Amino acid sequence: MNAGEVLFQRTEANRDLPLPDYQSVGAAGMDLRACLPHGPVTLTVGRIAMLPTGFRVALPEGTEMQIRPRSGLALRHGLIVPNSPGTVDADYRGEVMVGLLNLGAEAFEIAHGDRIAQAVIAAAPQWRTREVDRLDQTPRGAGGFGSTGLRDA
Repeated sequence: MNAGEVLFQRTEANRDLPLPDYQSVGAAGMDLRACLPHGPVTLTVGRIAMLPTGFRVALPEGTEMQIRPRSGLALRHGLIVPNSPGTVDADYRGEVMVGLLNLGAEAFEIAHGDRIAQAVIAAAPQWRTREVDRLDQTPRGAGGFGSTGLRDA
């Protein structure tokens, strides 16, 4: 199902990378590549790097681009997007960047053109806000992180 059009513009540093694209018919995310024409970046353990993608984007109004880790990089090498999902707003026109954090056991080298993250285009409506004197009650109430337990009782 095609939902519409997302417009990409190359940066000056990007002379050869393909457009972000889906790797399969049922994929939810399109792959983003590292734009590193001057050489690879080695991401040492515990280091965060901001990696350029070589593209600016124009998203349809009312959407966002969510930047998420690639599952293989995360599970095999410990590379995650630390603010996952990162958000590119519909009115942002700068270069799309990907923050990667190496939580793996060893350094990892990223080369020009490597697929480093995935982007999911999602609806992001702006909601009206209103202050009230009280909120409705629910069975969970103010129970926070972990309050519903790990398993059924």
